Amino acid sequence: ALEREFEFRAIVQSDDNDTLDGIQLHKLSFGRSWSDRWFTEFYLIGKNTKQDSLSIEAYELETKWQLTEQGEYWADWGLLFEVETNQQSSAWEYGTSLLMSKEWGRWVTTANVGIIYERGDDIANEWDSTLSVQARYRLTRGFEPALEYYGGENTKALGPVFLGDIRTGDRSRLHWEIGVVFGLDDDTPDRTFRGHLEFE
Repeated sequence: ALEREFEFRAIVQSDDNDTLDGIQLHKLSFGRSWSDRWFTEFYLIGKNTKQDSLSIEAYELETKWQLTEQGEYWADWGLLFEVETNQQSSAWEYGTSLLMSKEWGRWVTTANVGIIYERGDDIANEWDSTLSVQARYRLTRGFEPALEYYGGENTKALGPVFLGDIRTGDRSRLHWEIGVVFGLDDDTPDRTFRGHLEFE
């Protein structure tokens, strides 16, 4: 309850294929909780490539619903609802994900299983599914190594990530993440570098 956060995410793709190489996505967001179970976040999404400079590409609204209390069942459960609109193509995307988290001693495993519906004038209206999994080891509060997997229509990637929390006051913290995932097929960029900074 009463949580507020500012967040910045950056993703940079590197690939031998010019159509996938050099693409950068930047997400800037503000989020706040409405109760001890509901949290909403609004994103501005920017994109730039080797040919085009940075510009706002999309807007996204997300709402998370915590279904269970932490430790209440064998795993912690939640739902994520999101809607995104693309400025360039007038496309809309609607998504729902089931969120799961399970602690195994010092290990924490999370999995997000999602269904997305895309529609728009310039794209085929279609359903997609997504899966993201993370296994992280709670070494210290400030440094936790992890392994992540991402799967979807045009994505199959696996790689290491490092993250942690830095206390900045009695009721505030800075969360950071940095990592690289490697493409497992030809549709996925060879390397995707990602960074995440969040003030809560």
